[in-house]
Amino acid sequence: MIKRLLIVLLVCFCAGRGFAGHIAGGELYYQYISAGSAANTNKYQITLRLFRECNPIGQAAQLPGVVRIGIFRNNGAVLTKDVTQSDFILLKLKTPLTCIINKPDVCYQVAYYTFTVDLPIIPEEYVAAYQTCCRSNSILNVQQYAIPGSPVPGEGSTYSCNIPGTNILNNDINSSAAFALKDTVLVCSSKKIDLDFSATDPDGDSLSYSFCAAYNRGASTDASIIAPSAPPYQSVTYKSGYSGESPLGSNIVIDPATGKINGEAPPAGAYVVNVCVTEWRNGDIISVHRKDFIVRVSNCDFAAAELDAAYATCDGFTAHLENESTSSGINSYYWEFGVNGDTSSLPTPDYTFKDTGVYTVKLVVNRGQECSDSTTALVNVFPGFEPAFTKAGGCYKSPVQFTDATSTAYGVVNSWRWDFGDNATLTDTASIDAAAYQFPAPGEYDVKLTVTNSKGCLDSIITPVTITDKPTLVLPFKDTLICKGDTLRLAASSDVPVAYSWLPAYNQLNANTARPLVYPASSTAYSVTADDGNGCIGTDTIQVHVADKVDLQLRKDSVICLTDTVRLRPQTNALYFTWSPANAVDNATSKEPAARPLAATTYQLHAAISEKCYADAAITITPAPYPEAIAGVANPICYGFTTQLDAAYKGSIFEWSPVNSLLNANTLTPIAGPQETTTYTLMVRDTTTTGCPKPVYDTVTVRVIPQVHVFAGNDTNIVTKQPLHLKATGAEFYQWEPATGMTNPEDNEPVVILNGTEDAVTYHVKGTTADGCFGYDTLTVFVYKTLPQIFLPTAFTPNNDGLNDRLIPILAGIKNLELFSIYNRWGQLLYSTSAAGQGWDGTAAGNKQPEGSYIYVIRAIDYLDKPIIKKGSVVLIR
Repeated sequence: MIKRLLIVLLVCFCAGRGFAGHIAGGELYYQYISAGSAANTNKYQITLRLFRECNPIGQAAQLPGVVRIGIFRNNGAVLTKDVTQSDFILLKLKTPLTCIINKPDVCYQVAYYTFTVDLPIIPEEYVAAYQTCCRSNSILNVQQYAIPGSPVPGEGSTYSCNIPGTNILNNDINSSAAFALKDTVLVCSSKKIDLDFSATDPDGDSLSYSFCAAYNRGASTDASIIAPSAPPYQSVTYKSGYSGESPLGSNIVIDPATGKINGEAPPAGAYVVNVCVTEWRNGDIISVHRKDFIVRVSNCDFAAAELDAAYATCDGFTAHLENESTSSGINSYYWEFGVNGDTSSLPTPDYTFKDTGVYTVKLVVNRGQECSDSTTALVNVFPGFEPAFTKAGGCYKSPVQFTDATSTAYGVVNSWRWDFGDNATLTDTASIDAAAYQFPAPGEYDVKLTVTNSKGCLDSIITPVTITDKPTLVLPFKDTLICKGDTLRLAASSDVPVAYSWLPAYNQLNANTARPLVYPASSTAYSVTADDGNGCIGTDTIQVHVADKVDLQLRKDSVICLTDTVRLRPQTNALYFTWSPANAVDNATSKEPAARPLAATTYQLHAAISEKCYADAAITITPAPYPEAIAGVANPICYGFTTQLDAAYKGSIFEWSPVNSLLNANTLTPIAGPQETTTYTLMVRDTTTTGCPKPVYDTVTVRVIPQVHVFAGNDTNIVTKQPLHLKATGAEFYQWEPATGMTNPEDNEPVVILNGTEDAVTYHVKGTTADGCFGYDTLTVFVYKTLPQIFLPTAFTPNNDGLNDRLIPILAGIKNLELFSIYNRWGQLLYSTSAAGQGWDGTAAGNKQPEGSYIYVIRAIDYLDKPIIKKGSVVLIR
């Protein structure tokens, strides 16, 4: 099986002056050796470990032969030590890379610088530090230059360690935790990573882990050997989307208990990552050790089958299965579900098991190929597992009790993990079924409970919990009414044990209980105080209004429309209501019930504040039938015509709308003459005191058939005895007048032949539709007593006065105009058309042509299919 590929700690450094890429990571740690040579001193061995990529990107200096390490006390230098390189090793990736796609070269140089020193035993801590100007090239999450494009470095490195004094250790001794130097590993972009960055502590102290911001270069401005600057140290500047706590983006986290880094690798490139390991002794923090390194992520890929060790489907019998690894090298999937030989070739199958139990599922990628991989996982099928918890209390000054309320249909709940959402500490957790936690301040906390059961189910629930500065105080009512002389029981409750006290104390019994009795003579506000005895105090108020009597008023008897529902609305200060007859309303104890009487009905109301304080009233509701409106029907009309409406009604008044196209609109038989289809509404109302007060409506629509647009054709010119085909459009039936020379005056396309006795004939055509609607149009036929001819004026005046503005040929006996062209005296074509009725406006290309003579050429075909060509000149006058 291909191993899951992990991450490397990378580091490099430069020797000599310059600003090339340098250190890929480093760590400064110490070990207690013995008592020092002088009295009241301790001997420590201090080690600096530096990393450099064997084949760095761009220019990078070699690991230095000598480094300068400073030790500080109270931010002042104690000593500065030049330390010679004591050891040098080479780390290369040992894992076989047979099926890696785009496999990179993974190699790192590691140098050690070690010395011993006697340090006086003091209350304060010592800080040892080494600084260098520059980091490796191509870092994606940290600003590398102060000004983009500038050779001045922006972010360097400070590696430091803290040696605690007697203020923290008392008379104990301590050696720092140390990260193990592991084999190099390979990180592929977008692949899952599982990096073990756990450390060991020689003193047996407890350790916790976190990402933290890396330190900048301090006093170092180039690769020269200089004394490091004194603490405190400034952090490097992270680019948008990254931070010291999230150096690899939001998809990578570190386990605070184990130091394992998990998640999905970011895009290819180098990333500054700093891990802090915190040492705990007897529940107190004694020191924080830092390891600053660079993760280089490559654009590599590999085919792998990756599943979690076990899955559980606890909310049904269907399991969704998916390879945890994605790769361009995967081209097939093969799943075995461990049930009756069932298999699947889908990348992400959903499989429904028939029964509860534990099943072994196997995944094979690239089955039968060289780069194949397989893995198995257990699937626990035990539905009916639902996490839940309860809470008691809610004041930050007292512990709040949380109790597991998880339900499980199979097995038993066997582990609990509480996270109380207090971001100020890492100790806000518990691992028992019922736990108490005291919150530091009021606010809303996301409390998370993660539970498992004996069948392998794991689930969690996150619930926002509001923590206040006082106990929860619940009142059943905040405002109430009693009659003078009545006694009222107040009530309060809390989710934690509290002591109650009520004020004012007058006319009150059992004032120090949750349920006192009060009998005020006038309206009084009673305040209650709830004290849990731990400094959490809550207060609230109940307003008790005192009335001399019940005020009650119903509206006057009224008429409603039959089948309508009416809401009975008394004006009263009463609290309790009884209506009769009870079956005549929808809720006989409601203040405002709904009633639907079918006959005149009297409703009695008994309204009370208490048993002895009440009033009675009654109202009669009489239903009356709705008025009637009958607008009638109307036949369609032609455009421009009218029709008479015929309506009827029952009521006292009626009204039509709209009235702008009605004649005699105040009658039931108005004349309607709309220009377009119109709906007329008839409103009827009964205005008598015993009638239904609501109007009723009915409508009638008059459909207007659109106006008939008949077109007889355009005026035209013919010669004697030339057949002329007319064509009328816009209707279904036609009648032409006069019938002079016409073949059929009822045809929409008759033929006309005129013998020359008339100079012109104007024809009228009436067009009628199938609905009986009609329209008219005319055309004039001009008769030329010549052979087919083309007439053209000898001059024209295009001055936009409406007379002779265009030069248009007059066609007589012509069937088709093939060409009408205008040329200037140089033979340049200025205008050309083949459309009859079109002419020249005296311009060319939008420019007005000057006065003078112009040549025209006309070519046409007459009605006998003979060609006609006409040429000549015309004068343009402006």
